[in-house]
Amino acid sequence: MNREELEKIKQKAIQEHIPIIMDETLEVIEKYINKNKPNRILEIGTAVGYSAICFSEFLAPNGKIDTIERELDRIKQAKENFEKVGVKDKINLFEGDAIDILPNLDNKYDMIFIDAAKGKYPFFLENSIRMLNDKGIIFADNILYKGYVMSDYNKHKQRTAVRNLREYIKNITENKDFNTEILEVGDGLAVSIKK
Repeated sequence: MNREELEKIKQKAIQEHIPIIMDETLEVIEKYINKNKPNRILEIGTAVGYSAICFSEFLAPNGKIDTIERELDRIKQAKENFEKVGVKDKINLFEGDAIDILPNLDNKYDMIFIDAAKGKYPFFLENSIRMLNDKGIIFADNILYKGYVMSDYNKHKQRTAVRNLREYIKNITENKDFNTEILEVGDGLAVSIKK
């Protein structure tokens, strides 16, 4: 893996205000995947491919990442970035909206990383549960959403996102098949391990 290129991708994303995974969130996830070496990872929300590239380092030998992105300019950048860093053989990019793609996927995954439209998190969760292997893990990033989710925030602009993130937390913490922790790293990370 070309670390110099990876650092350039990170800095460019930060300069262009493209949301990428925060360092402290990445650290938590990398600890887990380094220990468990997943064979298949699903990422919902590629952006420019930064997190998928980071995760690819910890895959089991011959492991694969499936990642989904709908924005055309980000798809183009992600593909270029996978090439630059030298990981394109490990990552399969689905082009389109996760709402359309997820119901048609029937792969099984050891890890799923949710980092896309906040208002769709309950839908992403439902599909993630269906495709997760036993002892697999679901990470949901930005789950506390600037602190709004745990406050009495109710402004119109973000109301749907906040409501749906709360619904995600409720659904996963009440699901008896999972042990879930909500960590206050980055913008909040839900970590749910299938029993």
